[in-house]
Amino acid sequence: MNAIVSIDTAPEGAACRDISYADAIHEALRSALEADERVFLLGEDIGVYGGAFQVTRDLVHRFGEGRVIDTPIAELGAAGVAVGAALAGSRPVLEFQFSDFATLAMEQIVNQAAKLRYMLGGNASVPLVIRMPAGAGTGAAAQHSQSLEAWFAHVPGLKVVQPATPHDAKGLLLAAIDDPDPVVIFEHKLLYKTTGPVPAEAYRVPIGKAAIRRPGRDITIVATGIMVHRALEAAERLAARGHDAEVIDLRSLRPLDTATLIDSVTRTTRLLCVHESVKMLGIGAEISAAIAESAAFDRLDAPIRRLGGADCPIPYAPGLERAAVPQVEDIEAAAARLIEHGE
Repeated sequence: MNAIVSIDTAPEGAACRDISYADAIHEALRSALEADERVFLLGEDIGVYGGAFQVTRDLVHRFGEGRVIDTPIAELGAAGVAVGAALAGSRPVLEFQFSDFATLAMEQIVNQAAKLRYMLGGNASVPLVIRMPAGAGTGAAAQHSQSLEAWFAHVPGLKVVQPATPHDAKGLLLAAIDDPDPVVIFEHKLLYKTTGPVPAEAYRVPIGKAAIRRPGRDITIVATGIMVHRALEAAERLAARGHDAEVIDLRSLRPLDTATLIDSVTRTTRLLCVHESVKMLGIGAEISAAIAESAAFDRLDAPIRRLGGADCPIPYAPGLERAAVPQVEDIEAAAARLIEHGE
């Protein structure tokens, strides 16, 4: 795996500590449970075991089994309980051990949670948060390593976020718990142990707002999740070649911050979209279309390019797994081609 660089900056005036991405999520959950008795957690092995990635460790001892609930290995049933509880006034946070397992619960997520506010004329809401550990790089193979965020971003009624930093992991989760509509959070598994500055107090990161992680003038690289880190490393390599790349952390896939994207591409005149999910019909296609349909299109000095996962299941073999998703050198090469050759 390529090195992950710290990209968080401490908010002005905030007292921060460097903590891990997993600890930031844990802190957000603890804060929400303390602040609002309507909040409860449910998922497989999230109690005494502490969750597959130890994010919920000790919370069952702090808040009891009535608010940190171990569910059976029945994702559809757990999702149904969460949707029903949200309709009844609770604020459940449902964890799937791996995002791949959400395929078993799509009926409740897509046909119930996403649609009930609309079908009931706005007279009810589903304030449900679904946490999705996702992504390749752990040797977990084809059924435990997918990046399915574009599936969920396609569905009206769902909000979809993908924090890349510990700061955003905490702030977006707390914003999601406050939200009256269902929010799906994709957490890349390789990010859980990364660290960065996070305020001790509760705060919110607005859903639907991208972040410019590195200003630049020659190309806009739009990335999601772990690809933000790889794009930043690629940008440093490009700088050594005399190229100045702007890196945008999308953060939110739905709603999509098209205004920030359009402004950036208008200035840089080149666009590279980078994501781990399969390239075909991925979020990069939507970003490309948004730019093509905007005034920024006339400012382009090169074709829009997408860099996504290979059109195959995630392999188990380490070398093949690495080859199946974009790496730093892939991003550097694609951006350099756009800048140097316009292709």
